[in-house]
Amino acid sequence: MADELRTRAKNAAVKKAAFGEEIDFGLYKDLGQPHDYLSDLEELPQAEQQDMLKAGVDVSGQGRTGTYIQKDHSVIHSSISQDGLEVVSITEALAKYDWLQDYYWKNVDVDADMYTARAELHQEHGYFIRSLPGVKTVWPVQACLYITQEGLIQDVHNIIIAEEGSELNIITGCATGHGVEGGMHIGVSEFYVKKNATITFIMVHNWAENVAVRPRTGVTVEEGGVYLSNYICMKPVRSLQMYPTATLLGANSLARFHSILVAQPGSHMDVGSRVILRGEKSRAEIIARSVTRGGYIMNRGQLVGEVAGAKGHLECRGLMMSPHGVIAAIPELEARAEGVELSHEAAVGKIAEEEIEYLMARGLSEEDATATIVRGFLNVKIMGLPPDLEREVQKAIELSQQSGL
Repeated sequence: MADELRTRAKNAAVKKAAFGEEIDFGLYKDLGQPHDYLSDLEELPQAEQQDMLKAGVDVSGQGRTGTYIQKDHSVIHSSISQDGLEVVSITEALAKYDWLQDYYWKNVDVDADMYTARAELHQEHGYFIRSLPGVKTVWPVQACLYITQEGLIQDVHNIIIAEEGSELNIITGCATGHGVEGGMHIGVSEFYVKKNATITFIMVHNWAENVAVRPRTGVTVEEGGVYLSNYICMKPVRSLQMYPTATLLGANSLARFHSILVAQPGSHMDVGSRVILRGEKSRAEIIARSVTRGGYIMNRGQLVGEVAGAKGHLECRGLMMSPHGVIAAIPELEARAEGVELSHEAAVGKIAEEEIEYLMARGLSEEDATATIVRGFLNVKIMGLPPDLEREVQKAIELSQQSGL
């Protein structure tokens, strides 16, 4: 199996991605300096702790049931504080469990493009997170993928499994360290939501302005399963390209993708989500909120209904904050059976002057009035989140806004 995967990856190494900018890997470093394992993450420099906190990761571990930290190419910490959970390096998990090969490269094709190929040929760890049957996380598991070396490529492969009847809440923060201006991150993530299980996934990106980011994500959801994805990127990033795909295999399965994007000047974001509704009475929702302050945003979304009774809704709203910015939207609905119900709405505009004037008349400066309106635009209530997780999402948005807006 390993030989076959590497052969497919080598054959696809020069294969282009389906959309977006292509990256010259020769501009980056393949080898990173090793870092020591830390039992106590509070030994990390304060600056690094703050970088991680802005990406939603608290090294104190308070309010978390597990932690995984990867610094460049080194796993520097992995721990759990609740029975019934596993949080380890994918390298360690593959060595421990023969059955994990049945999940490896099953939701994402190793030869999908040049980035998936590179992730296989140059993989430097990634995390394995699993909740055992019936186990419900008391607090979220957190993971951080962190780059501290200028010009480094970080290639990771993550596998997340929520076994039958379990509930798994995850906060992943991706960030660069102080002084790092450029680099690249390639992250393959495979999610498996078993029967009547739930995965809630919060991803916060806090990259430097010259970092290129290529996540590749696949999700399968079985009968009665729920997958909730919440993506936040409000800091400058050179190039972001992602199109996670969820396949709803079982009856009454559900997937929701919510994204919050702010494109700063020089940022190029090509972001979308795709859901294939294959299970009886499966449901899907894709909601995107985008703000450009001079950067480029392409919002893609696709719903594919394959069985009668499947329902899905796609919504994209954009806010123009600069005459130099661009927001584009490509919503796609595809019904392959009678009785499928799919809908979409998209709107792009600027802040109405009367809204700003209304707030200024009540004592706010023009800058504060504008910021208030933007915060309200981005503050999307995410259905299905427990109150504690809802607070985590809002905290992540607020931390990102401190320098993102």
